[in-house]
Formats: sequence, structure tokens, C-alpha cells
Amino acid sequence: MLELRPACECCGKELPPDADDARICSFECTFCASCAEDTLGGRCPNCGGEFVPRPRRPSALLEKHPASTQRIVKPDGCGPAVRAISDGA
Repeated sequence: MLELRPACECCGKELPPDADDARICSFECTFCASCAEDTLGGRCPNCGGEFVPRPRRPSALLEKHPASTQRIVKPDGCGPAVRAISDGA
């Protein structure tokens, strides 16, 4: 189940569970659309993976399955994305 992290790792912007501008990579690293697209060029600075819009959990299920409250924010902001890991091809 997705954690639905509460903030952009780069700028600290609040990203509530229903945010339409939250972006995640396959490891659930979480960024706002502005940082993901403009600052990071569409690549995660942690793993090099691509960003996709984060799905929204139906509000009726948030009580039983709440979003994470753990904030992960880089104190020095975001650097350039790392190279994607090769699949050996």
C-alpha cells in the first residue's frame, strides 16, 4: 500500500493525500510536480527512476488506511538526478 508521504522531498511543500500535483517514483520518493519536472527534469534524484502522478486514495478509505505523517525533506534541497540503474541489457 502506498505511504502517501505528506511533503515534497525537495522543497517541503505540503502534499496532502488528495494533492493532484504529487509525483512519485517506483520507490515512493515523493515530490511536487514543480520540483519533479522543473528542478529534476523528470528523474528521481535518489534512484534515477521516472516520476508518475501519485494516485489518490479514496477519502472513505483514509480513516482505515491513513496517509503517512513521516516527512522526508532534503535539508539542502535537491541535486541532479542520479543515472538510472541499468537492467543489464
